[in-house]
Amino acid sequence: MRLTFPEKFIFGTSTAAVQVETAFEHDWQGIKCRDGHVFDQTTDHELRLEEDVNIIATLAPSYRMSLMWSKLQREPYGAFDEATRLHYHTLLKSLKARGVSIMMVLHHFSNPLWFSKRNSWEKEENIPLWIDYARRVIDEYGEYVSYWNTFNEPNVYASFGWLTGFFPPFKINPLAAGKVVVNMGKAHDQIYDYLKSRFPHHPVGISHNCAVFAAENILGWFPARLSDWWFMDYVPQHFEKVDFFGMSYYGRISHDPLPITYLNHPQKIKDLGRKHDDIWEYYPEGLRTCLDRYWNKYKKPIIITENGVCDESDFLRLQAIQDYAAIIHQAIHDGIDIQGYYHWSTWDNVEWHLGPSMRFGLYQTDPKTRNRFMKPSGALYASLAHSKKITVQQYQEVAI
Repeated sequence: MRLTFPEKFIFGTSTAAVQVETAFEHDWQGIKCRDGHVFDQTTDHELRLEEDVNIIATLAPSYRMSLMWSKLQREPYGAFDEATRLHYHTLLKSLKARGVSIMMVLHHFSNPLWFSKRNSWEKEENIPLWIDYARRVIDEYGEYVSYWNTFNEPNVYASFGWLTGFFPPFKINPLAAGKVVVNMGKAHDQIYDYLKSRFPHHPVGISHNCAVFAAENILGWFPARLSDWWFMDYVPQHFEKVDFFGMSYYGRISHDPLPITYLNHPQKIKDLGRKHDDIWEYYPEGLRTCLDRYWNKYKKPIIITENGVCDESDFLRLQAIQDYAAIIHQAIHDGIDIQGYYHWSTWDNVEWHLGPSMRFGLYQTDPKTRNRFMKPSGALYASLAHSKKITVQQYQEVAI
């Protein structure tokens, strides 16, 4: 089956600065990941600028990225560090010269230590600190940017930082989690207005993490419903001032009553006979479920800001690129205004609290040398992204 996407449809790949650049005075630096890796040196992106620009441009005509706040602005309301400021200009100019359009993420999970020590997003009085940084980024680099993404997955950020304790500041405090969401929502609204005053024709949106929450039994019903309400309804209602609704999607999370993932409960996933990647249940149909849900709710253009699989073998990734392409193509045909798709991630990086052993990249990153090598999935995705055409076929049954 040959699929052809609309001429204006955007294909891209995505990274986050903190996951690909060497750590610098941010709240993830020195954290020991689940696989034993210490969050410090990641993939040497800042040392491999020419190589990485070539990789980015080879894979797709658009790139979703962020800048390292802690390295750019080293004190509250401070001017940008000159060497870092110029480095990012060089990166963005190089991408522009290769014809790569940019979606800029203003906040992607990490904060400078000076911001964290002030209790970061728990405090409403800290909002102006981030607004100052974001305005400086907009003024400094706005000429390179086509799309703006204010916050990356605030539902994941608040949940993992203040409900499960997986992310800094490693708290379990539901009341504080709610405050974080409210404060980020206020910051989003303020910076949206500033962006539209500076670049009125550049779309501004949010990236919202989507999942299908399901129950395996009666005990799982309430936890699944609660998770769905918090993740899919409560958090996004604080970020509705947008030109596009950005979605990331990775899979279905079933409950019995605890969440069932392959990462934490591999035998349960196998016993249930569910397809999976190295972290979650593989359920591409759920993307359509989420697309329908938010299109019906907001009737605003949708951009899929992240999608991919954690797959060391790369076989599932080859199939997933096709599965998700077919679902998106059909949704567009059915009238949903989907304007773009960004694959996560451009190359293997440090997957936050899990570490570099969790592989999402279209390029492999050698953990010792940091050298990059295109995977078969990278070649397949590059062909799709640049031609906007793909022939869907079955590579193999996904391992169970």
